[in-house]
Amino acid sequence: MNPRPIRTRLRVAATVALLPVLALTACGSGATSGTTPAGAQASPAPTDDPVAAVRKVDSVAALLPADVRTAGTLRVGSSIGSPPGAYYPNGQDKPPAGQDIDLADAVARVLGVKLERQDASFETILPALGSGKYDFGTGNFGVTTERLRTIDFVTYINDGQGFAVKTGNTALGKKVTGLTQLCGLTIGTGAGTTFAATLTARKGVCARAGKKPYDVKVYSENAATLTALQQGRIDVIMSTINGLRHQAAQPASRTTFLGEFHRLDVGFAFKKGSPLTKAFQAAVRELIKDGTYARILKKWGTSASAIDASRINPPEHT
Repeated sequence: MNPRPIRTRLRVAATVALLPVLALTACGSGATSGTTPAGAQASPAPTDDPVAAVRKVDSVAALLPADVRTAGTLRVGSSIGSPPGAYYPNGQDKPPAGQDIDLADAVARVLGVKLERQDASFETILPALGSGKYDFGTGNFGVTTERLRTIDFVTYINDGQGFAVKTGNTALGKKVTGLTQLCGLTIGTGAGTTFAATLTARKGVCARAGKKPYDVKVYSENAATLTALQQGRIDVIMSTINGLRHQAAQPASRTTFLGEFHRLDVGFAFKKGSPLTKAFQAAVRELIKDGTYARILKKWGTSASAIDASRINPPEHT
């Protein structure tokens, strides 16, 4: 997915192939692309296509700036990661699939525009919005107070932060409810994510509790994070709720989901002050109203993360 040097991708593939795990390509709020090792298959994409019936809604399309309506295209920086958000079910030479892909495509249909999708690593998309490289970004971007300083969001789902361990590891019990449970452990997470920011900002909780601090290892490849977990180089993964739940449902991943830790609204990302946000919000609301939104979430098994209405720049959940 990402425009990484070929040698880097080959090194990752070689490393991951050492383990018979299901190396899901990575997920939005948490990671970037991965590689499927020998002996494992990426999750096949569901065959139903709720986006096919979506048509342009003139009243919504009229909210776009005139130059966008004339051009008829929007450039999207897209982090292709793990199911159910966005991944490559049939290899990187074939189109990506996932909840984020379907929702972006459905919004584009309502707006009457075509998308020029550019695959990019998760941590590079938000900085590139300000330069005008992309008109908007997707990648399961969680809405946080810090990000709202420089980014506008149009929400489309409620996901958030969770934890997973190697199956059979019962040290943390069935759920992580506080970061002090992680003291003395090594946590793996994705580069440029809310997870890394949360762990870094709150690292002092262990010292205040009189415990050994936890260690954080940041990976730019979800496959590398899984490999590290299975090899015992990290004790726990912090990533998206929906991504970890889906991953744990795949027997080959050999992971156990430890429940929700902190919910976050997730949205399409734009440069601050973008003239596109009202049109995108209206398009998402149209998809909710006509039932397409519910069908997309049902397709990808994320109905529990549905929102009632799209919002622009809501405050971070506390």
